Amino acid sequence: MGVRTNAPSFPGAGAIRETGRLYSLGLDVVRLTFRRPFQARELIQQFWFIASVSILPTALVAIPFGAVIALHIGSLTAQIGAQSFTGAASVLAIIQQASPIVTALLIAGAGGSAMCADLGSRTIREEIDAMEVLGVSPVQRLIVPRVLAAMGVAAFLNGMVSVVGVLGGYFFNVIMQNGTPGAYLASFSALAQLPDLWISEIKAVIFGFVAAIVASYRGLNPKGGPKGVGDAVNQSVVITFLLLFLLNLVLTTLYLQLVPAKGS
Repeated sequence: MGVRTNAPSFPGAGAIRETGRLYSLGLDVVRLTFRRPFQARELIQQFWFIASVSILPTALVAIPFGAVIALHIGSLTAQIGAQSFTGAASVLAIIQQASPIVTALLIAGAGGSAMCADLGSRTIREEIDAMEVLGVSPVQRLIVPRVLAAMGVAAFLNGMVSVVGVLGGYFFNVIMQNGTPGAYLASFSALAQLPDLWISEIKAVIFGFVAAIVASYRGLNPKGGPKGVGDAVNQSVVITFLLLFLLNLVLTTLYLQLVPAKGS
């Protein structure tokens, strides 16, 4: 009678295993980032590629986001008689919440999907296996530059989205809702503080890291040939969206607990 070698599985074991491998890839990227040789040319190429496919959609999405936030907050403050705080509420909502979320979603949807498809095609052509046989680390050679590029693009795009969103919110509040320009700017300067901008940039960098790690992991582990690459791209986008919303909740909660509001 043979001895069974397969350990008994339980519901959710596959998800836990995949989560552990994803976490392990993230740690490998952090560890190999500081190991020579550093792939500077690959980093520049990936930075330019991710920025070129993300910058225009991000700018176009930032305008309606800022407009919707400004219109809703302007309508609400008018109902309760607090029009003087419209500027602060709109700008803080855009900078702290909308800007990093929009940036991360566009990087995951545009840059991350292209990253996953590229790595997936390399995997099914056995290029990744060939690199490992030659003693070249695929993580150091391919993944690290892509992750750093995604983080850098996220930081820059977050600033652009903040500016575009604030200008759009100002236009719609002042022009369409007959708001007062002076009150809009005064309330913002009275309630906003520098940590509001820092948490926005920190969120964008972390979200860019997560989006790139998930896209890279799914690209390195496609199943089923070319069709599996397409499935991996779809899975990477969905998983990234879920993780981003969860991380945004955690980071926002920590920020509100650790950083006191201005004037408190």
